[in-house]
Amino acid sequence: MKVIVSIILAAVLLSSCASKFGKILKSKDNEYKLKMAEQYYATKKYDKAQQIFVEVLPYFKGDTRFDDIYYKYAYCAYYLKDYINSENLFKTFTESFPSNAKAEECEYMRCMSYYKQSPKVDLDQTNTSKTIALMQAFINTHSGSERVNDATKIIDECRAKLELKEYKSARLYYDIGTFKAAAVAYSSLIDNYPDSEKSDEYKLDAIKAYYKYAELSYIDKQQERYEKVINECTDFAERFPESKLSKEVSDYKTLSENNIKNIQNEQTSQAAKR
Repeated sequence: MKVIVSIILAAVLLSSCASKFGKILKSKDNEYKLKMAEQYYATKKYDKAQQIFVEVLPYFKGDTRFDDIYYKYAYCAYYLKDYINSENLFKTFTESFPSNAKAEECEYMRCMSYYKQSPKVDLDQTNTSKTIALMQAFINTHSGSERVNDATKIIDECRAKLELKEYKSARLYYDIGTFKAAAVAYSSLIDNYPDSEKSDEYKLDAIKAYYKYAELSYIDKQQERYEKVINECTDFAERFPESKLSKEVSDYKTLSENNIKNIQNEQTSQAAKR
């Protein structure tokens, strides 16, 4: 019985709230509507605040409060996770009110709107790249801002995501047996992220891929491709002399050198039989 009463009371309350909100939207008093929008915004009822803000905005153009109304309207979209809309609104704010004290904040929030659209690592990373570009532009133009540290951290996070995506692509090439493509992809990883803590791992992965590529090649191509492995191993030793992976790289170099000797011996033997 108590449950039924609670349900009925909740339904009545919701109906009452809906009726009140409907009256606000129908009101011709824009000052009253703005006041209610401010109240909804303050109590984090952003969906209701947004609906009222969009109605009253045209009536307050030229009013000294217009930029503040627009500022809150943009945040409504952001808090409602409508990041495509919030990006556009924050951008418009900075362009329309460049001298406003909140212009820098809105420029940063535009960047954040792209950041919030950055998807899982396996999906298209256009918004991640866009975030990096916008955050870097923000840092360049607001070097003294208190938001620079946060912007830098977000750039690092986004770059790590892009690096991981490239790594997964390279790994996929290796796993499906397209070893030359894998080797090239791992090498690109090193070029694209030269400061990565995993650079020596990527280099070793490239060496492994080049070795498998040589191993599975036609006999007349093997020597040339094993020589490529040896060159990569030599480059590894020069780039990463202190790497813990040096022993494994050295083993691949030795294997390649031995394979070349075996190929040359076989060629000499066949020539002698002619």
